[in-house]
Formats: sequence, C-alpha cells, structure tokens
Amino acid sequence: MFSDIQIAQAATLRPIAEIADEHGISFDDLELYGPHKAKVSLSALERLSSVRDGHLVDVTAITPTPLGEGKTLTTVGLGQALRATGRTAVTCIRQPSLGPVFGVKGGAAGGGYSQVVPMEDVNLHLTGDFHAVGAAHNLCAAFIDNHLYHGNSLGIEPSSISWRRVVDISDRVLRQIVVGLGGRTNGVPRESGFDITSASELMAILALADDLGDLRARIGNVVVATTRDGRPVTAEDLKVAGSMTVLMRDAIKPNLLQNLEGGPVLIHAGPFANIAHGNSSVVANRLGLKMADYVVTESGFGADMGCEKFVNITCRASGQRPSCAVLVATVRGLKAHSGRFDIRAGLPLDPALDCEDLPALEAGMPNLVKHIENVRAFGVPVVVVINTFPADSPAEHAAIREAAMAAGAYAAVTHSMHSEGGMGGIELAEAVAEACEQPSDLQFTYADTDTIQAKIEKVATGVYGAGAVEFSVAARRAISLYAGMGYERLPVCMAKTPLSLTDDAAIKGAPSGWTLHVRDVRLSAGAGFLYALCGDIMTMPGLPARPAGEKIDIDPDGTIRGLF
Repeated sequence: MFSDIQIAQAATLRPIAEIADEHGISFDDLELYGPHKAKVSLSALERLSSVRDGHLVDVTAITPTPLGEGKTLTTVGLGQALRATGRTAVTCIRQPSLGPVFGVKGGAAGGGYSQVVPMEDVNLHLTGDFHAVGAAHNLCAAFIDNHLYHGNSLGIEPSSISWRRVVDISDRVLRQIVVGLGGRTNGVPRESGFDITSASELMAILALADDLGDLRARIGNVVVATTRDGRPVTAEDLKVAGSMTVLMRDAIKPNLLQNLEGGPVLIHAGPFANIAHGNSSVVANRLGLKMADYVVTESGFGADMGCEKFVNITCRASGQRPSCAVLVATVRGLKAHSGRFDIRAGLPLDPALDCEDLPALEAGMPNLVKHIENVRAFGVPVVVVINTFPADSPAEHAAIREAAMAAGAYAAVTHSMHSEGGMGGIELAEAVAEACEQPSDLQFTYADTDTIQAKIEKVATGVYGAGAVEFSVAARRAISLYAGMGYERLPVCMAKTPLSLTDDAAIKGAPSGWTLHVRDVRLSAGAGFLYALCGDIMTMPGLPARPAGEKIDIDPDGTIRGLF
C-alpha cells in the first residue's frame, strides 16, 4: 500500500476552473492560486441566490481515540461516493493547523484513496488564511499594549486583558509569558501568553461570518479587556477593528480544491472543536449548497463536541439545517472504549486489538449508543458507518450494525474508501441519500432565553450524560458578570477534552451520574458565544517527544516527503 502522500502526488489533477464551471461557479468568480486551487468570490453567492439548496450532511463520530477513526477520510470519501452514484456533491472541511501537522496528528486531508489534493497545499499554508488570522489577531494585541504605553485613556485594567497573542505552531514555552520587560520604552510589563492560531476568536468569527460586512461587525464586537470599573473594552474602542478586517479581507473567501476523483472540495477556516465550535465556515456550506445536490461537511471530534456545536452554534447562527448525520465508528475504536486496552499516542499498539474480541467490543458499545442518541435528540436521522480495517471480523461488524439499529440509527453500513475511494462507499452513499429524504426537524439543546448556567447544564446532562454540574467561584462570578453586560442570550461553547464524554480524558465508554466541573466561563462576543472551560483545557498544544515534523523533508526538485 502506498503512503497517503505517494497516492496524492501520483494523482492527475483537473484544472480547478473546469471543476468550478461544472458546479455553477464562473471563471470570473475565481481568484486562482495556480491551476489547482482558487478562492471563490462571495459574489458567486449573490449570483446563485435563486438556486435551490441541496442537502446538508454532517459527518461526526464516536469519541475519538489515539487510533484514529477516519472521520475526514469518510467525509472526503462520501463526497466521492455520492459522485460515483451519479449525484452531485461538494465536500466542506476545515483547513488544517500547522501545529498538528508538525506535531502529533499529522495532516487532515483524508487518507488513502479518499483525499483532498494537492495534499501538500492543504496541509501547508494553502492560500494564507491562517496567516491573515494570526496577523490580525496580533495587530490587536499590539494595539492593546500600545494603548497602555501611551497613557491608557480607556482605563483598561491590565489584569483583565484576555486577548493573548497567537502563532500557528505548537510551542509550550509560550503558554505563559511576561511582556514589556526591559524598561519603560518597551511597554508596560504584564503577564500574558500565546494560543495556537486555531484558538483565536478571529478564527471562530471567520467560520461564522456571513460576509465581509458581518466579519467587520463581529471583529468590532470582540471584547479584549474590561475597564477598572468593569465595562467591556472592544476592538472597536481601540480603533483597530477596521485594520484587522483589512488583513482578513481575502480570508473570508472559501478555498476551492478537489478530491482524488475530481470532485469539488471547499476548505475554509479552522476553529478547534475542543475550545471553539470546530466546524467549517457558514460561507463555505452556503456556497456548497448552491453548487450541488449534497454538501458533506465535517464536525470536529465526537458527536458530543463538534456535532453539538454544529447544531447549537453554527446552525443557530446560520439558519442552515442538516438533512442527516453520518456517525463514523471503528471496531478498534469501540474496543478502546471498553477500557481494557492501554492505548497511548506514539506507543506500539496492543496486538490483541487486531484479534476478534466480541466481549471487548460489547463493553465499548455504549459509547456508540450514546452518540446515536445525541444525534437523534437533535432531530436528525443518523447513518452509522463502520470504517473497515483489515483485521476486523464479520462478527464484529455485525455486532456494531445490530447495536446501531437497536439504538435508533436509520442505517448501519460499512465502507472501504481508504483502499477503494468512492467505489468503496457506494452503500454509504445510498444510505445517506435515503436518509436525506426522511423527516428532519432540528432541535436545539437549549433555548436562547435560558440562563447561561441552564444552557451549560442542559449540554452536560443531555449530551454528555453528566448527573450534575459544579461551577467554581470564578465561573459563577463570570456568569453573573456577562449576564449583567447583556450577553446572556448567547449560545455556549463547551471547552473540554475531546477524548471522553466526561471532562476527564482517561474515562472511556459512556459513564453516567458523574459531575462536570466548570472552572471558568469566558466571552467571545465577536464570535457570538460564551465558552465554558471544563477540566484542564490548553489553548497551546506542545510537541511530542518525536514530532511528525522530524519525518518531513523536501527533495532538490521540490517534492515534499513525510507528510501523512
């Protein structure tokens, strides 16, 4: 079997303008970045406004494990499979962050014969959107410290400044820093730190903004600090919002690429799903819905994280409604949720994982059942798909299908799209097409009018399966502060580990009756949500002992090696 990058580099790519034309995007709508990638002007949305929307399909998964469940692979492959059945389809995914690419996870363009290409471009810079977000974010940070230096006429309380700096590399030593050292001419000393660029509120704003005007308004609403008497200080107050938007003026346009079988893929924005809402952009989804019969989009991590936020944040803000959801599972992943195996990133796998073990599979099955129940509670038909691995047994697949159907899935099928591309997902494509014709009535987990505390509690008990929620003194104080500022109607974005339904990454399966600990609540006024910090969540990852970047290199002819 060839590696992902070998498969991608051997592919014959179609001109991107040709793909765009097939889906109603004219040459005048494109801003080309070479022959195989382009930005799409938002004028295309205006021109296509009368075209009927296609079906929106959200791909989610069981709680992820270090084994990898193949969610992006399934998302890209499903787009290929729908095309293989004669339907039109557009795939919408987020842009990968350089931190994971050079760290633990590697790239995020799919795998095997279900990839987005050029694979190197997808994983390395693409058209510069991340750099635009980082520059705009750090410009605001510079304005804050400059304001303090020049007299602080707004009366900012330095200890209240919540706007840190960002860089799109995993660098743990930057998590906590002191700025302004070296004397008066270097600014006012204070504690601060760096987040990874994907964690920037501007990235969440980019993914939720409707157009350039909405982007400008949201950036203006960003709250960066409070005054000494407790009033919010915004980017508009600092008179930097306009300049920030100028730096992001091209980033608002989705990027058009293709999959290995020549179908269209829109890649746009990259908010993390453990600290932000973890979904592709509203603009990309909206454009895709005008381009094809089906739009396959992907939510980050498991259905308790990305899918919950897709429903309660993205769909609430955009008015978009999914016709069905695809829930990805693997035999190995469900065995991992039995708690019987010690699985750690970078360490050799227990050979027993590749042996038929129905008791272990059965012990991990509650995780699948809980996620099916969650998606059904959102009012969306769910198709469970098993991403096939060579060591899987027919009995294990049968057990998963039986449990899925008993839990209320519309269908439960398998796919082999890693090795066969779109043709390995025909059964999935047909099941999705049928599910999209079923009744779907999207249900939010909470109402806009619920209190902030009630919203958090409804997600914790209804989606995660918690028995109670414990709020720290800091969290209660923040809830009271933001309610007093008029932000109580905002949705909540739960920031917790993606590796468990609980706030403890070590707990597997689907426990019940446990207590969710909310240590703080913070405001993302520009993005339009409050986020609750649950457990130990970091906004700046670190590199592992053997970073993926050790294997990446380039040949004298410019060929990149080692990406995966």
